[in-house]
Amino acid sequence: MLELRQRYPLAAVLKVAGLARSTFYYQQKVLQAGDKYASLKERIRVLFEQHKGRYGYRRITAAIRCQGDKINHKRVQRLMGELSLKSCIRPKKYKSFKGNVGKIAPNVLKRKFGASRPNQKWVTDVTEFNVGGQKLYLSPVLDLFNGEIIAYEMARRPLFDMINTMLDKVFAKLGSRDKPILHSDQGWQYQMPVYSRRLKQQRIRQSMSRKGNCLDNATMESFFGTLKSEFFYMNRFRNLDELQAGIKDYIHYYNHDRIKLRLRGLSPVQYRVKYKQH
Repeated sequence: MLELRQRYPLAAVLKVAGLARSTFYYQQKVLQAGDKYASLKERIRVLFEQHKGRYGYRRITAAIRCQGDKINHKRVQRLMGELSLKSCIRPKKYKSFKGNVGKIAPNVLKRKFGASRPNQKWVTDVTEFNVGGQKLYLSPVLDLFNGEIIAYEMARRPLFDMINTMLDKVFAKLGSRDKPILHSDQGWQYQMPVYSRRLKQQRIRQSMSRKGNCLDNATMESFFGTLKSEFFYMNRFRNLDELQAGIKDYIHYYNHDRIKLRLRGLSPVQYRVKYKQH
């Protein structure tokens, strides 16, 4: 429009464009004023890229607030839309249920996912990754107090040795007075007598989801969805070694750097450290 105005009379240009003179001058004023949200947009873009597209508008808002600025989440949502910044979609998970092959424990947890202190309620499960037809399995334990992955083990085959090693690591996290619940689905690994016996020796109360009800272990399901959407499906891997190293890096990021809204904008480790200071 500006280029045409330099070559033709304004009245003629407005007539061809079908614009009123007042509309033209209003648009000119807006353009000259510039984008008042330019600085905020840049901060949003930097945070989005820093976390590799893993943050939606809620976490972006929380991160900006943590920097000391009061900002409305609806404004952040609108600006992210203008910038075409959108977080990822979550995938399905690996199923390890093979029927009743051992003892089924009661559902002690009963979807009460809140915990008032560390090492009070734990959840676990196994998920699967596929790279070029080769598979890698991950067995983590998540503390419901702060959502922290407190122990994990990876293996190329879903054998009980992976679960056994994971148990060795998580037992090392126990304090002398800790007697947590450890909740899982009814996967064959968790029905093994040796699994139940090892928990009992450590004064850990075993709990299992009801058959075919993934909501009973929703927090673990949520972690797997986050891990795959924020890391696995956003990258390409040449082999399982590369994938395994990447999962290790992501879990460190998840524990130490990735903020959670329910933890008042802190990461799981930051929240646990703050708890111990009080």
